[in-house]
Amino acid sequence: MHEAERSALDGPSGWVFDVRRFSLHDGPGIRTTVFLKGCPLRCSWCHNPESQSPRVQLLHRPERCLHCSACLQACSVGAIRRDGEELLTDPAACDLCGACADACPAEARVLVGREASVGEVLRELERDRVFYDESGGGATLSGGEPLAQPAFTRALLHGCRERGIHTALDTAGYADADVLLDLAAHADLVLYDLKHTDADAHRRGTGVSNDAILANLRRLLTGGHEVIVRIPLVPGFNDAPADLQATAAFLATLDPVPPVQLLPFHAAATAKYVRFGLRYPHAGSRPQTPAQLEAVRGSFERAGVPARIGG
Repeated sequence: MHEAERSALDGPSGWVFDVRRFSLHDGPGIRTTVFLKGCPLRCSWCHNPESQSPRVQLLHRPERCLHCSACLQACSVGAIRRDGEELLTDPAACDLCGACADACPAEARVLVGREASVGEVLRELERDRVFYDESGGGATLSGGEPLAQPAFTRALLHGCRERGIHTALDTAGYADADVLLDLAAHADLVLYDLKHTDADAHRRGTGVSNDAILANLRRLLTGGHEVIVRIPLVPGFNDAPADLQATAAFLATLDPVPPVQLLPFHAAATAKYVRFGLRYPHAGSRPQTPAQLEAVRGSFERAGVPARIGG
């Protein structure tokens, strides 16, 4: 079969940066999580900075570098230069061809993101069907923001449904209502990330308004979709008692009131930012203690919102 014919049979393509098997925190049971590239939000604590750009990126892991100059010799556009022992890349000159990553024997340079067809991804998902069936798991589409690639996301959800694979759509809800509701109709579960209910604070922390996010959550619930609200607890952003009480009070007004998962903060993404040459604003933040987490959970329960700690 010719490549063009195979591509047509495999359906539309989209941009993916990771497929993580045996995930236990992205919905019920054992799951395979597909991380899609591209996100309209710029959350200051983002755990996947490589997800924000919709296209491929070069990840540099200098701790793996052997200083062998293989990347320098492979680069045809002169984007890499030697500075003492270091091999530095000029982002403005780099055309992301991947030659340096292919040449690197230590995987110190890696291209993050690939274009994949629906068929390719579905074949990866089907590899773990036995684990889904035994654990009540399935596939989760995450990111990035799956709503930013609606045609690809819809085709993946539809393909999973045809194969009897349970699906979860992990979204921040920042999209036109029609897009969200269309995709939610193809999913078995929506994991809805709620960052903040205060408009000004939300814009400072994520770069966008929360008007559509709050309205879309109401639409999902009144439309009868199964929804779990997930709240990342970010020090200095949304974990103050007054902020959490306001969030619980908002959720208590919804019909039906959705269950909540409180996601403790962690700074595991710090190394990723370093590898992309970025500064992580929350590198010095400390995770909540078990006692603090239990106090937060209790405040939601008292407001009439069922809550648990963790995903």
